[in-house]
Amino acid sequence: METTTLKNQYKEQIIPALQKQFGYTSVMQVPKIEKIVLNQGLGDAVADKKIIDQAIEEMTAISGQKAVATLSKKDISNFRLRKKMPIGVRVTLRGTRMYEFLERLIRVALPRIRDFKGIESKLDGRGNYTLGIKEQIIFPEINIEKVAKISGMNITLVTTAKTDEEGFALLKEFGLPFKK
Repeated sequence: METTTLKNQYKEQIIPALQKQFGYTSVMQVPKIEKIVLNQGLGDAVADKKIIDQAIEEMTAISGQKAVATLSKKDISNFRLRKKMPIGVRVTLRGTRMYEFLERLIRVALPRIRDFKGIESKLDGRGNYTLGIKEQIIFPEINIEKVAKISGMNITLVTTAKTDEEGFALLKEFGLPFKK
C-alpha cells in the first residue's frame, strides 16, 4: 500500500517546520491529525427512511469507507422522533484513508465551492477544527444526477494539539485554505 503525498509531506516538511516554530525537542511532541469525522444530521429522515440509505451511500462514496447511521438517544414527540430512530450518518477516518480524504478535500472539494474565499480560522479551544459544508455535491465522487436532496455535513479534524495556536499551525502547514 503506497503512502499518500500528504503523509510524506507531514513527515518530511510539517514536523520539522512545527518543531522549529514551537521549539519541540522531540518528534513525538509535534501535533498530528488523529482522525477526521464526517457527520451529517438528517432530521427529515424521520418521515422518509430512504433518505438515510441515500446518505449512507453518498458518505461511503465520499470517504471511501462504510458510513453508519446515527440513532436518536431519546423520544421527542414534537419532532415525531422515537428512541433509536436513524437521524444521521457518520464516518470516522484514520490512517491512510484520512490523509487521502484530507488531500481530496483541500485540493479538489473546497475549491469547487461557489464564491470560495477560504475557511473560517476558528478552532474549538483544544486544537480541533470543525468545518461545515452546505452542499455534498462539491465532492467529485457524488453523481449530481443521482442526488435527491442537497444536504450539508460537518467535517471535524481531531488533532493531538494542546492549544488552538498549535492546531492552527498544523492545519495551515497541511494547506487548509484559511481566510486571511
